[in-house]
Amino acid sequence: MLLLAIYGSPRKAGNTDAMMNAFLAGAASAGADLKRIYVRDLEINPCIGCGHCDKAGKCIQNDAMVDVYPQLDEADAIVVASPIYFYGVTAQLKMLIDRSQASFMKEQLARRRGEPSPYKPNRRGFLLSAAATKGKRLFECAILTVRYFFDALKVTYVGELCVTEVDERKAVLDHPTALEDCRRAGAEFMAGRS
Repeated sequence: MLLLAIYGSPRKAGNTDAMMNAFLAGAASAGADLKRIYVRDLEINPCIGCGHCDKAGKCIQNDAMVDVYPQLDEADAIVVASPIYFYGVTAQLKMLIDRSQASFMKEQLARRRGEPSPYKPNRRGFLLSAAATKGKRLFECAILTVRYFFDALKVTYVGELCVTEVDERKAVLDHPTALEDCRRAGAEFMAGRS
């Protein structure tokens, strides 16, 4: 089973990177084949709202998303990691998510033509997130955004693991349970128990 990991933080070796690495260790122990996308390393333009994908089922822009789309298509499962910036996912990750409108339209156009979905059935998705504070509704916007991202890709959102009060780089390494929770979540996700 191919698990695509999307690292959404602009900061290398930060808290959500550590969480993702632990999750992937658990997933690999359960037999996952892994692919990784580091959004911070990609030149992705924002969606320009031109409507080309509404007619063609693909984006008109020629940037790093050209290589990302096939990876989104072929994955059996997707896990996304992002710190919380102003109660949402990072700007870098949001650009990738916004550009998934082309993936959504590809499926919609196939359906209108009476063709089968271009996506594998029974795909599953998971969110990892960390934030510096502990606000009551701190993760709601990120969860909703990732749910709709997965929906556009015909991926069922099965859950999230969110950690509060980790601000400094690598602070999650001192958290008493976070990384073990991530490892366990990765193994359970691949086993279909999450």
